[in-house]
Amino acid sequence: MKFHAASILVLICLPLFSVFASPESDPFELIWDTYPPLPQRTSGAFIAVAQQQLMVVGGSDWPVSPFAGGRKSFFNTVQVLDPGSGAWRLSQSLPRPLAYGGSAPLDDGMLVIGGCDANEASAQVFALLLTSDSLSVANYPSLPQPAAYCAAVRVDDCVYVAGGQSDLTTASALRAFWKLDLKFPELGWQILESWPGAARILPVLIALDGDIYLFSGCELLPDSKGGSVRRYLTDGYVYNSNRGWKKLAALEEPVAAAPALALGSSHILVFGGDTGALVDRIDELGDDHPGFSSAVLAYHTLTNTWSRVGEWPGRTVTTCAVWLGEHGVIPGGEDRPGHRSETVYFFSVPAWSSNFGTVNFVVLIVYLVALVVMGVFFSKREKSTADFFLAGRRIPWWAAGISIYGTQLSAITFMATPAKSYATNWVYFGNAVCILLVAPVVVYYYLPFFRRLDITTAYEYLEKRFNLAARLFGSAFFILFQIGRMGIVIFLPAIALSTVTGLSIIVCILVMGVLCTVYTVLGGIEAVIWTDVLQVVVLVGGAIASLFLIAHHVEGGWTAILHTARQDEKFFMFDWRWDYTIAAVWVVYFGSFFSNLIPYTSDQVVIQRYLTTSDEKQAARSIWTNAVLAIPSAVLFFGLGTALYVFYKHHAVSLNPALSTDSIFPWFIATELPAGVAGLVVAGLFAAAMSSLDSSLNSVSAALLNDFYHRFTAEKSASHSLKLARLLTGVMGIVATATALAMATAGIQSLWDLFLKLLGLLGGSLAGMFALGVFTRRGTGTGVLVGAVVSAGVLYWVQTHTSVHFFLYGAIGLICCLVVGYGVSRLSSPPCREQQALSIHQFKEEKKQ
Repeated sequence: MKFHAASILVLICLPLFSVFASPESDPFELIWDTYPPLPQRTSGAFIAVAQQQLMVVGGSDWPVSPFAGGRKSFFNTVQVLDPGSGAWRLSQSLPRPLAYGGSAPLDDGMLVIGGCDANEASAQVFALLLTSDSLSVANYPSLPQPAAYCAAVRVDDCVYVAGGQSDLTTASALRAFWKLDLKFPELGWQILESWPGAARILPVLIALDGDIYLFSGCELLPDSKGGSVRRYLTDGYVYNSNRGWKKLAALEEPVAAAPALALGSSHILVFGGDTGALVDRIDELGDDHPGFSSAVLAYHTLTNTWSRVGEWPGRTVTTCAVWLGEHGVIPGGEDRPGHRSETVYFFSVPAWSSNFGTVNFVVLIVYLVALVVMGVFFSKREKSTADFFLAGRRIPWWAAGISIYGTQLSAITFMATPAKSYATNWVYFGNAVCILLVAPVVVYYYLPFFRRLDITTAYEYLEKRFNLAARLFGSAFFILFQIGRMGIVIFLPAIALSTVTGLSIIVCILVMGVLCTVYTVLGGIEAVIWTDVLQVVVLVGGAIASLFLIAHHVEGGWTAILHTARQDEKFFMFDWRWDYTIAAVWVVYFGSFFSNLIPYTSDQVVIQRYLTTSDEKQAARSIWTNAVLAIPSAVLFFGLGTALYVFYKHHAVSLNPALSTDSIFPWFIATELPAGVAGLVVAGLFAAAMSSLDSSLNSVSAALLNDFYHRFTAEKSASHSLKLARLLTGVMGIVATATALAMATAGIQSLWDLFLKLLGLLGGSLAGMFALGVFTRRGTGTGVLVGAVVSAGVLYWVQTHTSVHFFLYGAIGLICCLVVGYGVSRLSSPPCREQQALSIHQFKEEKKQ
């Protein structure tokens, strides 16, 4: 039977993997194409996207080459492209001819900021507003002074302008940095602190994640003839409204007047630019000038590094790049001195996929088949629901502890923890420390009740301590939350696994959902726990292997990693500010203590492990095992993220700008790990996702059967209950898999996120209910339910109307439920003696006697 089951799974998996694996592609490439050309070729235009239409406003051209005596013309035209129709509309709507200013998008149009004509710079700012068949102009406050050859960018509801030239006849650039709040434009432009570098024209200005990046440009210097010469700059700076300016790594060569775009969560792409290499030969070369740079440069904001990632065909300057849907668009511009282009280039970024390789697939398949074989093996030991849900209380303490650890460490955590330390520092490390601090509270105050009441679900305690309504409320919340969570813990890892393996996201969801459901239905909690043990070994082993391989590929090894990490403050852990809106040290530790207390005292997925050991002493050891594992594993995963940071700081060209920061570890797995090892680590990713899923399936089945079905219906027989338990587990597996598939295909993720967010309001409430029962004698059924509802309302208000850091949400919910519940309980008669006996106070008195 075992052989046939394993053989069938191999036969199923191999065709799936071979059919759906995508061919290997270049790690990063841009696919270039063109839109219909501009009706009027132009350079220095104001460019923006509004209402999914491309607006190219004003600009300049040389109708006759300057090398043949021609003069530059300036335009007041507005060119609008609707990509759906593929046709340009052309109108003369600007109040005056203008070019070489800044532009910023509005919901229904664009801001035209400064600029110049043939004679003078402008300080005027106005909005061009799109209607169905026309354009209208609305005036905005003027700039503090005229500014041509400046740059502008929008961040949320504010527009920022940097650099420029106020007087076209003098060799002087502006070192100006101005801000306009679009919510209150009547307040005018605010003069901000300037960057700590030279004044400049034609800078590259880009916003990403609320920060503003300024690169390159040209400083204007007087020449011997009374004119000006340009000094091409390679410096860079970043501005944050809270931290001010910071200097960044310099470019290898200037990129003045280059179009640029933010891509992904941490990259800025710069397309070509004027390097100044031939500036002294413009007159000599004339119309034979070869044009400007074709290089596509990528700046990585996290590692502060530059890399060359390709070339682009346009090679134009004094134009802008904008996003039009999923296309990056660069219209017109100057393709060589004295010549303008009418070509409108656009690029798309294809989804990257990997050829995972036969060796890796073999490793992965062997692992997945082993899980199902374990389910088949343990199935013969399941004779009753006590076996199916509690493993006959025969699980060793160390296995139960590892299972608790594996259950809490989901695939999301497996990817997100290294990504967090890769992107920031070790401030969140305190969350793992608090697991150790929570352990004695659970062991000495909660565990005695869970073990001595002969219960299967934690919510049976709520009925014995309060009333039936409290039990049903707690169990129903747990079930609904787990149903929502199960879809997420399959869907999100499937995205990364699809990228790493080249399998479609549908196949990844089906593999995890179906196989996990099969072995959980067959083997019950015993299969869940022992597969968790295997999965933890694979997961941690993969992380350790990755860490050592990173050290091997970084020049200087561990010494270089530690040196670079210390130099860049990647080991920063403690922010001593008394600010409840940031991850200050007291916020992290106080909040994390309660956030960890919630699952360890009220989550059936965790508590069920306490009940699978032979006695209370063994259960306590399992809790301590999990707590002790939490610290070194946190060091491992935070250290892995820091090592990834150093690796990509040394190998910036290996990054894929299109990927999100959370995908950094899967990206490393796919591109850097050798065959076989990559298969092992990907098996770890599958392991982490399935470890969370199998636990939820078994625990939800236990809650449905014990807190609802058996609570109101007498048990017919042990075999009938076991069949029903397996049926419920199978149904929950189908629901979880179907939910993940719906997220991948039907676009319901935002609705599901809202569903989980609303349910999450009750997490602290549920833990508060248990705390009220354990720590007070006076807690009543009415009081605990009122406390839970009020707590959820308070937490909703805190989340929507304050800036309190999310680390504190759990503490607010739990404490509010405890305080309100106790207060309401004091207004009614005290609970009966039997209920009061289920508090820690009565338990202590009994121990003394």
